Amino acid sequence: MGGMAGWQEGPTKLAMNTPTLPEGENLVHFGCSASHEGISLSLSFGNYWSFKLNKGPRACISQEKCRLGLGKRQEAKRQSEILEYDTALDATGIDNKKVKDSRHPPLVSALKASAEENAASFHFPGHNRGQAAPSSLRQLIGVRAFLHDLPELPELDNLFAPEGPILEAQKQAAELFGASETWFLVGGSTCGVQAAIMATCLPGDTLILPRNSHISAISAMILSGVLPKYIVPEYDHNWDIAGGFTPSQVEKAIEELEMEGRKPAAVLVISPTYHGVCSNIGAIAELCHTHKIPIIVDEAHGAHFGFHLQLPISALAQGADLVIQSTHKVLCSLTQSSMLHMSGNLVDRERICKCLQTLQSSSPSYLLLASLDAARAHLSDNQGTVFNKAVELTLEAKNMINRIRGISLLDLTNSNFSAIDPLRVTIGVWRLGLSGFEADDILCRDFKVVSELVGTRSMTFVFNLGTKREHVLRLVSGLKYLSATFSATDDTENRAVDVLCLTPFNDISMSLSPRDAFFSKKRKISIKDSLGKICGELICPYPPGIPVLIPGEIITERALNYLLHVKSKGAIISGAADHLLSSLLVCHD
Repeated sequence: MGGMAGWQEGPTKLAMNTPTLPEGENLVHFGCSASHEGISLSLSFGNYWSFKLNKGPRACISQEKCRLGLGKRQEAKRQSEILEYDTALDATGIDNKKVKDSRHPPLVSALKASAEENAASFHFPGHNRGQAAPSSLRQLIGVRAFLHDLPELPELDNLFAPEGPILEAQKQAAELFGASETWFLVGGSTCGVQAAIMATCLPGDTLILPRNSHISAISAMILSGVLPKYIVPEYDHNWDIAGGFTPSQVEKAIEELEMEGRKPAAVLVISPTYHGVCSNIGAIAELCHTHKIPIIVDEAHGAHFGFHLQLPISALAQGADLVIQSTHKVLCSLTQSSMLHMSGNLVDRERICKCLQTLQSSSPSYLLLASLDAARAHLSDNQGTVFNKAVELTLEAKNMINRIRGISLLDLTNSNFSAIDPLRVTIGVWRLGLSGFEADDILCRDFKVVSELVGTRSMTFVFNLGTKREHVLRLVSGLKYLSATFSATDDTENRAVDVLCLTPFNDISMSLSPRDAFFSKKRKISIKDSLGKICGELICPYPPGIPVLIPGEIITERALNYLLHVKSKGAIISGAADHLLSSLLVCHD
């Protein structure tokens, strides 16, 4: 690739016959909300990059707890309800604890009881239990969501000083997932990653992390003043997919820091990645604990791990100290709700509490919190069997896809990765002369099939508890149509594999820390004049939110070429002040 002049804006137009669908067909989504790792980033094996800055005074976050106890009236009512509930169960001979833990989630029950009270409400929110709900939204979702959209009433407990149903709900979640303590999150896994880094690292400390970390890890370093020690993850050029990193890479990074007189404050691992690729958490945890270094696992895409024999082992079961899970992804809580789990004694729980109180809203949504409680109960009811159908449908789909000409299937036999989430189905379309973006457009427009993640050479589909066989068959039909309609010529094959020349992360050079670059004075210059300048923006394609340029890094031609390439194929570029990428913000020299 000689430069950027050859790239053209806009997706390639393809001529084809458009199949029709029966009337009334709905859009089919194979996936959940996108937030994490793994757009097809062109990474390659390379050196480790780090830098050392003079450490300033260390600071910690301190904030007084806001405690809201249960009033006498609410406590008496709650005890009366519990007594009545227990008596009824005793009469039927049913195990009280099991039923209370699963069939009657504590926070869901408290929210239901509070919403059903005939209360004269002189408090927020302004829709007043649905009395003033906007008509357009009420027609869309009904009034019940507004009835249960309640504030921090005494009987609903306080997220930042829980003593009642929130505390009980978090305890039951910790027991189910195997944690010593669990915190509910209403700011997504982004909030959990930020809190985990801020709780383990002080300003000026060093964090070992993969270069393809989610934007939340970068924002955590900006917030906290932490310095990165990047590891380049394993990379598969055929698929243009980055994977995890190995224990030997972590060990080498620790040794290199020791030679500089530094010790990492923590190690962050993304496992699984957005494509479902897992790292060897057990071996990395053992290595870190030998050095008394806490290991943080961004397991946003792996909340379901450990709940089926064919699913990978969870990070908590492998010895991780802090684990962040997006309960709303493969599990069934509402979007934006997640959990942070802790195990072991290397991390100060009080620092986690203070960080979460600093980062999360002081007016958390009880609909989100209750959905976490409900998702936990749903999983508790059917721990051993809840994923049976999803796993069976995934295997069925893979068997059918494997027989389609020109379609490749990412699995353990044809990749360099050691373990992959079986509920992720990643298919390659380069042998048809198509990019992932082009194939995705056809499936969405003509078959109403929507993927979770699109890359330059592949698409990823997520199977979950709501996946239906009829939707699987529609996906297979769409892939068969692609196979029958397209075939690679020399020109299309070359166009599809051009991305192999676009490895943007093998020549990274850092000039400023992410925090210093973020707060420095900046100026806007044209993109052609930005080469060699210090990047002042965090720029990443969506999905999945993996930065290509980070504040403080020297802008390279490879990185610019990659951004322009994926943009021309349909990716949305986030973080840039100029979304057209005709200019960039750079730090003053």
